[in-house]
Amino acid sequence: MAKTVIIGGVAGGASTAARLRRLDEKAEIVVFERGSHVSYANCGLPYYAGGVIQERERLFLMTPQKFRDILDVDVRVDSEVIAIDPAAKTVTVRNAGREYVESFDSLVLSPGAEPMRPPIPGIDDPRILTVRSVPDIDRVKDVLDTARPERAVVIGAGFIGLEMAENLWERGISVTVVEALDQVMNVVDFEMAAPVHHHMRDKGVGLYLKDGVKAFVRDESGLRVELGSGTSIPTDLVILSIGVKPDTRLARDAGIELDARGYIVVDEFLRTDKQGIYAVGDAIVAISPLTGKPMPVPLAGPANKQARLVANTIAIGPTKPWKGAIATAVAKIFDLTVACTGLSEKLCVREGIPFRSVIVHPGSHAGYYPGAQSYALKLLWNPVDGKLLGAQAVGRDGVDKRIDAVAAHLGMGGTIHDLAEFEHAYAPPYASAKDGTNYAAFCAENIQEGMTDSVTWNQVEAWKARGALLLDARTPGEFELGHMDGAMNISNTEIRNRLAEVPRDRPVLLYCGVGLRGYLSERILRQEGFTDIGNLSGGWKTWQAATSPQTNPGSFRPAQKRPHAAMHDDTVSEGSGVPENLPAPVGPTLNVDTCGLQCPGPIIQLKKAMDEVAPGTRVVVKASDAGFSRDAQAWCNITKNRLVSVTEEKGTWTATFEKSRPQVPSATMTNSVPGLHVSGDEATIIVFSNDLDRALASFVIANGALATGKKVTMFFTFWGLSVVRKREKVKVRKDFMGRMFDMMLPGNAGALNLSQMNFGGVGAWLMKKRMAAFQVDRLEEMMAAAIQAGVQMTACQMSMELMGVAREELMEGVETGGVASYLEAAGTSGINLFV
Repeated sequence: MAKTVIIGGVAGGASTAARLRRLDEKAEIVVFERGSHVSYANCGLPYYAGGVIQERERLFLMTPQKFRDILDVDVRVDSEVIAIDPAAKTVTVRNAGREYVESFDSLVLSPGAEPMRPPIPGIDDPRILTVRSVPDIDRVKDVLDTARPERAVVIGAGFIGLEMAENLWERGISVTVVEALDQVMNVVDFEMAAPVHHHMRDKGVGLYLKDGVKAFVRDESGLRVELGSGTSIPTDLVILSIGVKPDTRLARDAGIELDARGYIVVDEFLRTDKQGIYAVGDAIVAISPLTGKPMPVPLAGPANKQARLVANTIAIGPTKPWKGAIATAVAKIFDLTVACTGLSEKLCVREGIPFRSVIVHPGSHAGYYPGAQSYALKLLWNPVDGKLLGAQAVGRDGVDKRIDAVAAHLGMGGTIHDLAEFEHAYAPPYASAKDGTNYAAFCAENIQEGMTDSVTWNQVEAWKARGALLLDARTPGEFELGHMDGAMNISNTEIRNRLAEVPRDRPVLLYCGVGLRGYLSERILRQEGFTDIGNLSGGWKTWQAATSPQTNPGSFRPAQKRPHAAMHDDTVSEGSGVPENLPAPVGPTLNVDTCGLQCPGPIIQLKKAMDEVAPGTRVVVKASDAGFSRDAQAWCNITKNRLVSVTEEKGTWTATFEKSRPQVPSATMTNSVPGLHVSGDEATIIVFSNDLDRALASFVIANGALATGKKVTMFFTFWGLSVVRKREKVKVRKDFMGRMFDMMLPGNAGALNLSQMNFGGVGAWLMKKRMAAFQVDRLEEMMAAAIQAGVQMTACQMSMELMGVAREELMEGVETGGVASYLEAAGTSGINLFV
């Protein structure tokens, strides 16, 4: 009768024992586990800490007694194997202070991994805990239940770290996450992690990126986390989740081959280099089917499958090899789901694997069926043969099944063409007729066929450096709500009639909300003879998420006690500041459901509804587009309607607006925009002139207004653009008319002339001399003081295009904007001047 000894339980060891028994009723099977639990759900540990899993017993899948009763397997817990003798085929075991030797015919190693605890000063503080095993989570749970901490810092933003952050937050604890890398969840690419960064901000979770821990300090005020940047974070609890290392000391001492990182090396049948000894799980390294190189894949799914194959080999023989893992993973991060499979872009770059990628933003099901949620899907493939390399997705619904679909094709060596033809189960509540996976593959085929040149978010600056025109293919309304600096706006529905406005002597980079309208415009331009042209993959949505600030240090705040997760009714979004008991509407209410519509759909429907109702009416808009919650406030700022509240529940935003009543126009100059609310603590100045004396007057007034505590906005348009041009000459490509205007415009503020008595520049020189004599600051000094003091300086985008002034020619601190930017500022100003 053959005897198999298994070291370690949980996924790898316990599954090996169970499968082996089903194959061989006569085999003697002994499992040694140094802890007290042989088979438990370690992936569920964070949810037990957060109270989502309330009963501790539910973590335990099998007990030693169940193993004996059901499978006749001898499980010995609290028994640590301290030595392996491969030649003698024995192991030495320590239990309750005594040691003994156990023989084996076959030995399976399933030691797993252990948390890393680097030698950081103060790391042995009792309030610095890890989460890897049941004893670990018992310690965490004890601190949470007895000490009731109000502040916690999670070090490390991998899967476990972020799951712990979420579950601590669910208990009403203020949480800050610290990550040494520039993103969370390093298994996905930066732009796919960016939505998680912003979601953490929305939830009020602090986030420090590219910042490591220098020391943990305990003093009379309590525990503090000192970061390399100099930041000091007070806390009551620290969760250390900075990674794991393979627990392979036993294998090393037994002379079993390890790689340079300490992982056990196995062949395709999971055999080590020692006869009769196998290894599975987190501690092994095997050949990746995607890179052809040894790679560890510390995931429960592969460990269970490896266990099945090892049991087959022991009982039957080496008939079925391990083909390797493609690293498919998923995690719930607050309301988001993040999933990935195969290779990331950064891994392709590191391994020198040729790749192309595309990002799409499809809906979780048909847009016309209520409740559709958009998600981001990134697809990678080899441009040589079209074979799939990997995929990543992030969103609120439908993410897991899309990654599973790609993983199935990827694991079978499928191509983008196979994925394009993938036949999925379709009905409006579950999917669209063209699923998001099909759609991503269609886009990939278009790139392969040369129908489009897809540009990634981090290639935009290179296009700008080549002098590319940024062409925004969205609607003017969307453009006003936010756009890339220097971009021209021609919507995809107008491009055919405005071809003359698109220069043929410079590159053109198109973008829209998510990529589709940019592609439609690109196809028109290409067929009209434009060649140096590209379309931004993922559109404005991806670019904005990736280029806006990622860190969120300001959200660390006193705890806001939340109900238990099982009873949680998240009706008010974090940080919205909206009271739960809203005032009753003063007029009728109109409900508008825009769920399933992508930007700008919700805003368009909102405007249509507001145009139809009377003042005082409330319009309640439901939307599934995450950007709507931000656009709602911007839209109200522009239109001067009132945003009553924004709430969120399970990925659906509900925004309540109230149509404002017309204001009585002012007969004075204190407000040049009738019907808008006027505030006495704001001032707006339009600088239209390029005369030195008028520019001086505008900045004298601006700095004087600042001194009285007013908020000042200066809007530079047409000839006034000369005032905010850089002193140094900037090389930019311009069309003929742009060069003509450039010759007529003063080069910068120092080259301005007087409006009267200029005398070929002598008057301006005399004025500057007289200013110096009377100790009046030069114009440049006034401008610098204004910027430093916080004056909002905006250059008119439309005027820049007409006058041939490029964004690169503007001084630092000067933004670009359209008429909506001016109207928003002017509408709340007590002073509105035209100079």
